[in-house]
Amino acid sequence: MTQPLPTAALAQLFTEAHTHNRWQPRPLEASVLQRLYDLTKWAPTSMNCSPARWTFVVSEEAKARLIPALMGGNIDKVKAAPATVIVASDPEFYEQLPTLFPAVAGARDNFAANRAWADETAFRNSSLQGAYFILAARALGLDVGPMSGFDNAKVDAEFFADSGWRSNFLINIGYGEPGSFYPRGPRPEFDAVAKVL
Repeated sequence: MTQPLPTAALAQLFTEAHTHNRWQPRPLEASVLQRLYDLTKWAPTSMNCSPARWTFVVSEEAKARLIPALMGGNIDKVKAAPATVIVASDPEFYEQLPTLFPAVAGARDNFAANRAWADETAFRNSSLQGAYFILAARALGLDVGPMSGFDNAKVDAEFFADSGWRSNFLINIGYGEPGSFYPRGPRPEFDAVAKVL
């Protein structure tokens, strides 16, 4: 039976975690990125479709390719971060369903015949996987700075012209500078945003 996490773990994942904007000059080893993916991949997606695709922008050359697509306020963040991951989705994720979800023999064909459903599924589930990635990074003692604020079409043309993947959002990852975040903003109270029916 699943047991609740201790308070310290909940604090690390949620209540004391922050979106970081400045980064310590500590590199991330490839083994850390591999471990991060290996943890993220176990989180659930519908029909185990796993449409997210991950591009880790680490080198100066790769960052130079990403920077022209960024809004001005995100440029220094990306330059300083040890890594920026482009969370993307594969619009043809369903080609992997015979392997990833063999429980339903026709799953691949159902998506292949309905482009709108496939696109919606790819976007929704890659968004979920990006959120799982954030929690996995925090669980491994890393800090994160998720970002919108970029031109998806430019990113897709620069990084995914051959694959057809579609960028969803960006996440800077590394070791944040202490205090390099805004004061914690309020969150809506339960009764303002939730109903129990």
